[in-house]
Amino acid sequence: MRAMKPGRWLAVVGLLVVHGATWSQAGQARETLIISGHSGQAPVIRINGGSYVAVDALARLLSGSLAYKGDQVVLTVPAGGAVLSRSQSAFSKEFLKAGMETTSDIREWRSALLNAVENGYPITDAWMGGYRAQAARNLRLASVAATTHSDRNALQLLNKEFDHMQELGNKFLAARKNLNFIARDSMTKDPLDQKILKCARFFASMAESGEFQDDGSCN
Repeated sequence: MRAMKPGRWLAVVGLLVVHGATWSQAGQARETLIISGHSGQAPVIRINGGSYVAVDALARLLSGSLAYKGDQVVLTVPAGGAVLSRSQSAFSKEFLKAGMETTSDIREWRSALLNAVENGYPITDAWMGGYRAQAARNLRLASVAATTHSDRNALQLLNKEFDHMQELGNKFLAARKNLNFIARDSMTKDPLDQKILKCARFFASMAESGEFQDDGSCN
């Protein structure tokens, strides 16, 4: 198995002479091309002392694209040929742990508020502050643990989820202070509550995938 340093990926161009399906011949030695800093691998075929890589396989490995112009094959890769390594595109273990604990705290905070609203229990600053402080504590830990590209992007979503929950809580806290009538189903009908739930589900699915993505659920 051979590895290639990131700055030397252009040297691979010398290997691009065939397309995948055209090189299946008996007696060929099979090897694997790995480019340091890039996830994935591409098959290498040795024929008569030469090493060959299919252009389509190399394009996938470099997260690039192919274009065909007459008798030319144009390979386009991200600027400088640089693609985030797996270590930078994936969540770090420390961030993922703190992030999941933060969402768990927010979920507990929401459940307590929902129970108070549906049953007419008093909502006070001190009562709300306990849930808010616990979620804020783990959010700070997530912030400190954020080291990868995915960590930092996901941290922005966690902050939005925390802010939305705090806004929702303050809304009902203010209503109680002003002695306003609060319907038992008013929280579940609140668009902000729906956003919090949607964002929590999205964060859970994103954590399962191991990498950052964004579909607007937390915005």
